[in-house]
Amino acid sequence: MSVQILNEEPVHAIPGSVLVLKARIQQGPLEGISMVTWEQEPETGIAPVRVTLATCPGESLNCVGTRPNVHGNVEQQETTLQINGYSREDSGVYAVTVTDHTGAKTTAHCIVREYEAVHHVSVSINVSHSSLVCGEAWGTDPHFSWLHERVAITRTVGTVSKDGTTLFVTMNPICGHFTCMVTNKLGYSSATFTAAPCETEGRGTTAAVVCLVLLLLVGGGLAFLLWWRHRRNNRGESLHERLDDSI
Repeated sequence: MSVQILNEEPVHAIPGSVLVLKARIQQGPLEGISMVTWEQEPETGIAPVRVTLATCPGESLNCVGTRPNVHGNVEQQETTLQINGYSREDSGVYAVTVTDHTGAKTTAHCIVREYEAVHHVSVSINVSHSSLVCGEAWGTDPHFSWLHERVAITRTVGTVSKDGTTLFVTMNPICGHFTCMVTNKLGYSSATFTAAPCETEGRGTTAAVVCLVLLLLVGGGLAFLLWWRHRRNNRGESLHERLDDSI
């Protein structure tokens, strides 16, 4: 007889959710099940204490849980343990033990941990490789994505590694704001690396317009001065002619 827990481990459970563990029991044609027991103990610590969660006598569907929120069953060579309202204290190493009709026991184990939100996202630069590296502390199943100036990364900016943690920057020079977003089922967190400001077409156009306005103002001022000087000279000549005529 053998038993195997079907959940892919480590199993991560969100606090307040329902934790379900399933195990398959394989037995020979002449073997019978006299007892199925589910137990749990802390993953770390000195001399951890193992606690019985549910017992299922024989192949009965009626399993006895030791807490109101703990349920178990045995059906068609499968046994299931269900914990409603999972909490941090429910983390640890779970064991399911099958006892056959002769008293022989076989056990399978599974690690259950709390599903953690993402924490402490950071971005560092590798100058020699022109790349940015995103790190995250201990969140469960983190997913990484990158933005440049709040827009998704394009080929003109760079390429992202398969795991999403590294951005290989192809733009030259490196400029602007690079943001790493890390998400999982419980939310997201981000960090931004700020390089030198990028020169944009808008700024260049604005500068050209300002220069043109200044040139127009200077040119207009010079034209006005020339016109005023010319008019003054004409008035002087007219006055001189009038004086000559009167004499």
